[in-house]
Amino acid sequence: MLECREITKTYGRKTAVDHVSLRFEPGKIYAMLGPNGSGKTTLMKMAVGLVKPNSGSFYYNGEKVGQESRREIAYMSTEPYFYNWMTVKDVGQYYADFFEDFSPEKYAQLIDRMELSMDMKAKTLSSGMMAKLKIAVTMARSAKVYLLDEPLNGIDLLARDEIMASILEATGPEVALVVSSHLVDELERIVDTAVFIKESHLIEVCEVEELRSQWGKSVADRYREIYGHGGESYAEADEI
Repeated sequence: MLECREITKTYGRKTAVDHVSLRFEPGKIYAMLGPNGSGKTTLMKMAVGLVKPNSGSFYYNGEKVGQESRREIAYMSTEPYFYNWMTVKDVGQYYADFFEDFSPEKYAQLIDRMELSMDMKAKTLSSGMMAKLKIAVTMARSAKVYLLDEPLNGIDLLARDEIMASILEATGPEVALVVSSHLVDELERIVDTAVFIKESHLIEVCEVEELRSQWGKSVADRYREIYGHGGESYAEADEI
């Protein structure tokens, strides 16, 4: 469904993504894991055409990503991207103008679930409330691919269950869901596949159930092995 082939992105002398090839299949939930600066955000932005690669390409259903693919790929960025004058209601109308698959009814339900109100000003929201708003407006779309960059940032422990429930409601046999987060334990209970990225390189893609059954390890265990002090380099990480 969504695939990148030998994709590379540099910013001056900094290589953000280095020759990464990766495929996201429908019917699965992926955890994209790695410390800050590993390349996760850049990879997601290239998947929706917000950032152009230096080489390689992203494809959606066999075609290069572009205007058509954006109609079926929902992306939630880490940065706030609403105008200061907008209320929560305005944010929903803004999305409805841009995306045919946006459901105002579902948005209203999600806003209520997130304990927000339509008359709230976006610029006055706390970081946690803003995170809830971004989740609500993204998950109100009926997309085929959801790319969620750090959706749990700023969310307190009690609100995470609602966030995760809202995310899981979008899953289905025709939907691919990709979530990046530092909260590995939170993702481990819902994901099918873990994607480990380190220092701009793809380290490993592993099936979570296989990791548990064949290697007796959790995703958190593998995360510590790869990113902990003395963790292997990308050239050494293909042992599993």
